[in-house]
Amino acid sequence: MSAFLKLLLLISLFHFGSAARSLSETSSDQTQQPSLQFQYHNGPLLSGKFSINLIWYGNFKPSQRAIVSDFITSLASPPQPKPASGQPSVATWLKSIEKYYHLLSSKKQYSLSLSLGTQTLDDKYSLGKSLTARQIQQLASKGAQNYAINVVLTSSDVLVDGFCMSKCGSHSSSSSSSHIRGKTQKFTYIWVGNSETQCPGQCAWPFHQPIYGPQGPPLVAPNNDVGLDGMVINLASLLAGTVTNPFGNGYYQGPKEAPLEAASACPGVYGKGAYPGYAGNLLVDPTTGASYNAHGSNGKKFLLPALFDPSTSTCSTLV
Repeated sequence: MSAFLKLLLLISLFHFGSAARSLSETSSDQTQQPSLQFQYHNGPLLSGKFSINLIWYGNFKPSQRAIVSDFITSLASPPQPKPASGQPSVATWLKSIEKYYHLLSSKKQYSLSLSLGTQTLDDKYSLGKSLTARQIQQLASKGAQNYAINVVLTSSDVLVDGFCMSKCGSHSSSSSSSHIRGKTQKFTYIWVGNSETQCPGQCAWPFHQPIYGPQGPPLVAPNNDVGLDGMVINLASLLAGTVTNPFGNGYYQGPKEAPLEAASACPGVYGKGAYPGYAGNLLVDPTTGASYNAHGSNGKKFLLPALFDPSTSTCSTLV
């Protein structure tokens, strides 16, 4: 394999999912030329009204917590103040996931509503500063488990197995402590780490110089926090995967242990014209110079990943 192709493969590690991913094909416009076909594996997708509970592990400033909580609130609410007509929003991004539901052959009516639930602060590092996957699951179980997605967010001084080596976060499911009609239920959870001091070039690109691959100037983060803006990108990607492949038998391509999912199938794509090392044509705040592609609550702006469109087999961007 040539050195150039090795670099392209490394680029695909930057943001998404629970294991290393590689691109089997590259193009000057990934939004038009994806390299895979999605498959549905006959399992359930999340449907109904779900609360997203945040478990903050480690040291986070209130302003940092507000970035994530405003992103979650934005999933269901139109941006306030309202942006100019036709401007993309976080809610619009989430709505595009409905295409996965429309392709299901079942006559069952699916609907999905996400809202901000409870927030738990563990700033005393109750499990130490080096966590295993089992300990992440233990932290996730602190949130409500009925119709919930529990999100564990670890601060920049916390080490997690595999973090910065093969993943920037992960999503999974676990047996719930509650039982309905004699059956053990499952709940879904997500973990995302703050890469600011450990690997921002890998998990917070394009807001930091990449570790590998084509070198271009980093973009200005929309909320002026490279680590947290990077966490939002990864959280959004994993949230899309959780919704469409919550228990490992929904929509994905490739091996079940390292699947390409709704967002991880389009690594590094944020706007039209994206290619390795270039995030695409994005909106730019005239005052701060920050790059973004979605408006959210409380006047915040976010950069969200492209989503694979199963009806067209292309990567669909907001801008």
